[in-house]
Amino acid sequence: MSASRHPALLATDPELASFVAAEEVLQAQTLRLIPSENYVSAAVLEASGTVLQNKYSEGYPGRRYYEGQQNIDRVEALAVERAKGLFGVDHVNVQPYSGSPANLAVYLAFAKPGDTVMGMALPMGGHLTHGWGVSATGSWFRGVQYGVRADTGLIDYDAVRDLALAERPKLIFCGGTALPRTIDFAAFAEIAREAGSILVADVAHIAGLIAGGAHPSPADHVDVISTTTHKTLRGPRGAMLMCREEHAKAIDKAVFPGLQGGPHNQTTAGIAVALHEAAQPSFVSYAHAVVANAKALAAALLQKGFDLVSGGTDNHLILIDLTGKDVPGKIAAKALDRAGIVVNYNTVPFDPRKPFDPSGVRIGTPSLTSRGLSTEHMPLVADWISRAVDAAAKGDEQALAAIRAEVTDLMAAFPAPGLPLA
Repeated sequence: MSASRHPALLATDPELASFVAAEEVLQAQTLRLIPSENYVSAAVLEASGTVLQNKYSEGYPGRRYYEGQQNIDRVEALAVERAKGLFGVDHVNVQPYSGSPANLAVYLAFAKPGDTVMGMALPMGGHLTHGWGVSATGSWFRGVQYGVRADTGLIDYDAVRDLALAERPKLIFCGGTALPRTIDFAAFAEIAREAGSILVADVAHIAGLIAGGAHPSPADHVDVISTTTHKTLRGPRGAMLMCREEHAKAIDKAVFPGLQGGPHNQTTAGIAVALHEAAQPSFVSYAHAVVANAKALAAALLQKGFDLVSGGTDNHLILIDLTGKDVPGKIAAKALDRAGIVVNYNTVPFDPRKPFDPSGVRIGTPSLTSRGLSTEHMPLVADWISRAVDAAAKGDEQALAAIRAEVTDLMAAFPAPGLPLA
């Protein structure tokens, strides 16, 4: 670790400093393909580590329960205005601590325990907080789930409509964590209107693509937008809730005092910086490059004989079904990790295997695009994945080590944002 980068940490707690240094090296040397991960800029890192950490700020700008908010109010107001401009929405709350608390605030704003809520089933690509049984949302509310077609891997909007009209849910969530195709927000809006439901778009994965014009926006179609601020948006680990003006008071009241206390002001500052970066022309190029890389990688994987859920991708994410390769997802993911390629094992729709030992792996292109890799590199990435999966099937550790050396060499040529190493 460079002493100039973390001198106080190194002096105070060298053990912890060594862990941070090791993580810097790991992030710099590996090919990171987890679609929910990214690299933040040095500016976002700096903003997230400022003295704003020292201040309690319960309430909202101009309406705080603590004094000394002159600068904090300006920081939060700046983040709010930047988000409103970037996403074209009436109201923004930047205080939720992360994506799951943000979604919980939506429930608190519009539903009561026992109400029916509707979302995509977790094994089909949905999120735990969309009413799935093992989460608090599935325990406190009556969750009903829609899925995808077995033959196409795509959402069947007619089936979604039939379920919504039969159940009349209080809330309908669209969006998820393993959806490789474009979400038809207009179709969901029509279904929600017919069912008399509040429609929530959880765009945590695709917020950056929306901001950069690489995915359609839900702003004109939904009542509430929930999102994290990291992933494709390249901000710190936080969240935002965006809504129509008519829902502003309910959303704000649900976040504070309904669900949490004071916001994390240093995170709010990092969000403000990330939103500023996302408003630049270079970010538009980045968002479209993420999608172009994902499409190119999907095409290369198909040529290698991989089975992709829905046959490909429209966004940043690819879901690979390894059943045909006779290698379980967990074994493949761990082998890829040893090869310097970081992915996560994941269920695929109608997966016969258990979630902790599923049939698939989930990959994405936000991180590698942040490093400057382009479509010309995607055949090589696909070849590494193919070789590593084959090596996993054979237990060939030498082959995995060889791939790791190749990955390390390429990563050295494409430094990661925010990770200058001494």
